[in-house]
Amino acid sequence: MPPIARTVLLLSASNVFMTFAWYAHLRNLSQRPWFIAAFASWGIALFEYMLQVPANRIGHGTMNLGQLKMLQEIIALSVFIPFAALYMKEPVRLNYLWAGLCLCAAVFFMFRR
Repeated sequence: MPPIARTVLLLSASNVFMTFAWYAHLRNLSQRPWFIAAFASWGIALFEYMLQVPANRIGHGTMNLGQLKMLQEIIALSVFIPFAALYMKEPVRLNYLWAGLCLCAAVFFMFRR
């Protein structure tokens, strides 16, 4: 599998864990003390880092740091929108589309020769 494909797959899986670590406590642990949510988030984040660190190491061999960051941001938004809609039951707003288009423009500028 090409390095960029492995990077995208690992970053996508990493972002699923990251999104849950950052936001799922708002739904599941909102009535618990904040430090319980923090410890639960740290536990989830461990799995995120176990995927994200190898992804960045693989990707950095093929992409520069700015390209790697832009790729991660596109993946993060691609994971966040379904998470917000399906798990958190938040309405999908048109602002998500505009933000995504701005990120696509950022990717264009980071990856152009």
